[in-house]
Amino acid sequence: MHMRSLISHQKPKSPITEQYRTVRTNIQFSNVDRDIQSIMVTSSFQEEGKSTTAANLAVVFAQQKKKVLLVDADLRKPSVQYTFQLQNHTGLTNVLTRQTVLHSAVQATGIDSLDVLTSGPIPPNPTELLGSQAMKELLEEMYKQYDIVIIDTPPVLPVADAHILANQCHGLVLVIKSGHVEKDSALKAKDILESAKGKLLGVIINQKQQPDDEQYYYYGTK
Repeated sequence: MHMRSLISHQKPKSPITEQYRTVRTNIQFSNVDRDIQSIMVTSSFQEEGKSTTAANLAVVFAQQKKKVLLVDADLRKPSVQYTFQLQNHTGLTNVLTRQTVLHSAVQATGIDSLDVLTSGPIPPNPTELLGSQAMKELLEEMYKQYDIVIIDTPPVLPVADAHILANQCHGLVLVIKSGHVEKDSALKAKDILESAKGKLLGVIINQKQQPDDEQYYYYGTK
């Protein structure tokens, strides 16, 4: 995945970008009693488009003049550095293990109001790191510095990382690739997130083919 995945940045007037803006609006209206400052983006399995979705959502929030941080918490198969063409020598794992501090690890993207915290070196114990007190404290620090924190996590069904972070984020978005995931698997992923006390904001159906053969994104509340 490369910069071409950032259609919301490169083609701000495209129908797909407009769908990302619709998702943004729905998220903002999904909870009137509490500001949603962190959004976890995940999927049932890999290759469903969660990282592309997370990156484009980060862009459309930044286009709204929000100060946005995109965090690559997929410590098993990170990809955000490729999307934004950044280095990944230092990132989330370095901050969590106290090797550096947040402001030193964050990288500018070249897109106004949008910073990225890449994963950093792949650790042997990602679940333990994401469930640590250090992660909770880091999220609180992020909230002081950014309006919106979007967190790209591993898929739900193969590993437990997303379960660990689910109840630490203000809202969750589940990405499902059309025709790629069995209904039972999608429902199992949803149940796991809810049993982890995560607030599921909605589901994005990704790459659903339309007559004009363009990608289409649908967002709806559960």
